[in-house]
Amino acid sequence: MSPGRGGLDAAADAWLIEKAKEGTPEAYEELVRRHRDRIYRIALRMVGNSHDAEDVAQDVVLTLFTALVGFSGGAKFTTWIYRVVVNRCINLINKRQGHEPLEDPDVATTPGADRQAEARGQVKAAMAAVTELPTELRAPVVLVDIEQMSYQEVAAILNVSEATVRGRLHRGRRKLLETLREWT
Repeated sequence: MSPGRGGLDAAADAWLIEKAKEGTPEAYEELVRRHRDRIYRIALRMVGNSHDAEDVAQDVVLTLFTALVGFSGGAKFTTWIYRVVVNRCINLINKRQGHEPLEDPDVATTPGADRQAEARGQVKAAMAAVTELPTELRAPVVLVDIEQMSYQEVAAILNVSEATVRGRLHRGRRKLLETLREWT
């Protein structure tokens, strides 16, 4: 990541956090606005359906309001908040009995009805396969392969070593390939 944008984002987050801690509601609202889409996206890809993802995102946003007081700044804010999202998702997944197919609003459309149908089927199968992964493999796949986070960021979010992230990601990808073999 270049020092420009990442540094500015982190500095802006730090300033907003301090203002929110001081009781400025606009700062809290801006902090939520800056991170809500990614919170929702991670939740959606972890839990497998939009209703549960919205519940997780709402819960995280509400928790954020009261939890900011305890945020010390020892880790990057994004690491801290995405760890909260992943943990909430894992808790929900562990409570849930069955798996529901994942909806992906980012389906790329291509010309031709046959190709569109095939692409939708492939995306649906891939996302369903992701939701079938055990949570310890699902989180690295979602965060690295879908959200494009670095191994270092994911290791911090999951509170494991980079080697563990790489190992889980390798096993997750291998399992996905086995599951999706019919599409290749």
